[in-house]
Amino acid sequence: MTKQTILGRVAQLARANVNALLDQAEDPQKMIDQLIRDYTGNIGEAETAVADTIGNLRLLEQDHAEDVAAAAEWGGKAAAASRKADELRGAGDAAEGDRFDNLAKIALGRQLQSEKEARTAEPIIASQNEMVDRLKSGLDQMKAKLAQLQAKRDELVARSRSAHAQNTMLDAVKNIDVLDPTSELGRFEDKVRREEARATGKQELAASSLDAQFESLDSLSDAAEIDARLAQLKSTAR
Repeated sequence: MTKQTILGRVAQLARANVNALLDQAEDPQKMIDQLIRDYTGNIGEAETAVADTIGNLRLLEQDHAEDVAAAAEWGGKAAAASRKADELRGAGDAAEGDRFDNLAKIALGRQLQSEKEARTAEPIIASQNEMVDRLKSGLDQMKAKLAQLQAKRDELVARSRSAHAQNTMLDAVKNIDVLDPTSELGRFEDKVRREEARATGKQELAASSLDAQFESLDSLSDAAEIDARLAQLKSTAR
């Protein structure tokens, strides 16, 4: 996996629009769970890749430090060889002086090579440091996005449970309305009223029969009075 690919993945995941994904999802909770799994896995991969990149950077920095140290060391050796050559020539030993001068040249060549390697590594190290900073920033964005996803999932689960509880309560209220026990009381009240009306009718009927009997009694009394008066008239006429 190249460094550019790593950075591209981090940037792409960090720019993901969570709300847009949720709007398009048929089951938002499952969508969030899958996103969390994907993000967690990708963060783990990215962390490993970034760690490798940082490790490579530290190796480059270590090599650079060694090149700088080697250049200084070879420079010291060249100076020492040159001084020795001058001493030998001063003592009349030109051949040995030339040999130490050759050693000084070799040391200077090694110094020059080490300096070149150090200079070559410096822009690479600077670029790698910038890359590491960008990768760390991308990882921070991914972790922030993961926290957002987890919070969104918790919110969604809480809202789903609340909605389910409300629907359950409303269904229970609806069933109570459909099976309203007061409707049974209403029918029983109608039955009682009919019984009461029947009793009232019987009372009225009984009262009517009694009145008729008294009326018959009154009629008999009138007839007896008439007969008595007629008898009195007849007795007076004699």
